[in-house]
Amino acid sequence: MIKVNLLPIKRKKKAKQVPMFVVASVLVTLVTTVLMLYLIYYFNSRIDGRKKLIAENDSKIAELDKKIKDVADFEKRNQDFKTRKEIIEQLSKSKTIPVKVLDEISAQLPNGVWLISLDLKGLELGIACTAFTNTDVVNYVNNLKNSKLFSDVYLKESVQAQAGGFSVYNFSVSMKVNG
Repeated sequence: MIKVNLLPIKRKKKAKQVPMFVVASVLVTLVTTVLMLYLIYYFNSRIDGRKKLIAENDSKIAELDKKIKDVADFEKRNQDFKTRKEIIEQLSKSKTIPVKVLDEISAQLPNGVWLISLDLKGLELGIACTAFTNTDVVNYVNNLKNSKLFSDVYLKESVQAQAGGFSVYNFSVSMKVNG
């Protein structure tokens, strides 16, 4: 005999299965999208960091350029100061030289010799004199050679001439002044 069940049976409805390739493609798309978003965020943050670093370096460069300019200005002012200082020292040192030269030339001048002209250019000195005798010329040149203030004393010329009916010797001497 056949048995028939008259009670209603609840049957489960079969769910439609989604094909596996659709699930896989959705998962791959989702992972790829998340990965792309992460990479975009990562590289944007690195780019922003690099931009900040570049801006900081630019500001440091600007500060250092200003400092370099300040140092160059200081060096220029310092060089100007040193030049001025050297000029002042040279002037103060050389302002007493003419007085010393005149004093020494006068002190070494023997009787019978008189000074006609004196030309002092820097430390080079040239004098023109007149003497009664050639011995007076030689004595004066020797006196100048023995002086501590003068060096390289050289008798350039000695010429006998007539002045007021007298025979005189006109001579010129060049020398260096020891500063």
